[in-house]
Amino acid sequence: MIAGVSVEIGAEAVVVAASRPLRVLSSAVHHGGLVDARAVVNLHVAKDDPCLDPSAMIAAFARRQGLPEPWVGLLTAAATERAIVAEAASEGCSALAVVTVGLSNPVAAGHSAISRSGPSTINTIVVVDADPEPAALVNAVITVTEVKGLALREAGVVVPGGAGATGTSTDAVVVAATGRGMRPSFGGPSSPLGWVAARAVRAALVPGIREWQTRHR
Repeated sequence: MIAGVSVEIGAEAVVVAASRPLRVLSSAVHHGGLVDARAVVNLHVAKDDPCLDPSAMIAAFARRQGLPEPWVGLLTAAATERAIVAEAASEGCSALAVVTVGLSNPVAAGHSAISRSGPSTINTIVVVDADPEPAALVNAVITVTEVKGLALREAGVVVPGGAGATGTSTDAVVVAATGRGMRPSFGGPSSPLGWVAARAVRAALVPGIREWQTRHR
């Protein structure tokens, strides 16, 4: 694990917390964008929950658990207790990935129609022990998303009509940095930052997809 970063996995949520603020870039439904945060919450919701006020739902859980503020929050109908954690390290940079997988509403980006399907998602949280420039964080988000598309293709996940799925209609991604150590300018798949993030995500996502497929045969 990365020093100062903890991961708690349960049926209510996945929580990644840090002893010092993390620099976070995300598509999170609560406190998304480029922000500082002490915790990332991936909160489980029922498939039929209308999720009318995601921020209030996440805040209620975070305060009940006594999580340090501020926090970034995600929602998912996937089984959070089945989250998979993986790590990777190379060239003075390390990464931790926590992934939850729900594949009931797969889509193919640029192919599938606009959809407002329920929140059965692939939510990906990555923490890198580094101090990347903002552009490198954006680059790392792209890299992590590329890993997801590759893993789904390898697993044979398709949408109606046979096109390969690139994700689900409600996926979210979080890349957080500790602010320590190396200061990378790039986060692409061939850079140390992108490589460790990609390896950690792949190591978590591949078995996560396989496990979901096994349970839903």
